Amino acid sequence: MLASLEASQFAAFIRGDVWGWPVALTVHAFGSALLIGFIIIIGLRLLGLFETIPYTALNRFFPVIWAAVVLQFLSGFVLWAAKPTQYVADGAFVVKFLLIILGIILTIYFQSTIKREAAAWEAKGAASSGTVKFAAANLLVWCSVLVAGRLTAYLGSINFG
Repeated sequence: MLASLEASQFAAFIRGDVWGWPVALTVHAFGSALLIGFIIIIGLRLLGLFETIPYTALNRFFPVIWAAVVLQFLSGFVLWAAKPTQYVADGAFVVKFLLIILGIILTIYFQSTIKREAAAWEAKGAASSGTVKFAAANLLVWCSVLVAGRLTAYLGSINFG
């Protein structure tokens, strides 16, 4: 099934057209910047930076984060469909994919925690220590997604044979 997807006209267009791969990769990079950028802003705010951003305002970032997740999914599928047999055998890609799943789960929980507790943090002047640890873990996961994605691009192009 993967071989037939890789042999499809769509995959050939993405791999061979002067615009296919560069446009998909540019959209994917833009989505990464939005997704991970906003996750970093929220995480750093919870770690004590960006004190001028109220905790209650952090909820406004999540629609952009979820739009970026959709953008990432769509552009990532286009990139993956161009070389699926290569990607399923690539350890860095598999790690990236698993980290994305974990990151999405953590972000869902993160959003609900912020929605539920931001007003209390605002009154107290700081996020709870458990939330700070959770924010650090979420930052680590999403930054690891970024690193694994770059390793997929670089290690996938190395010929060890």
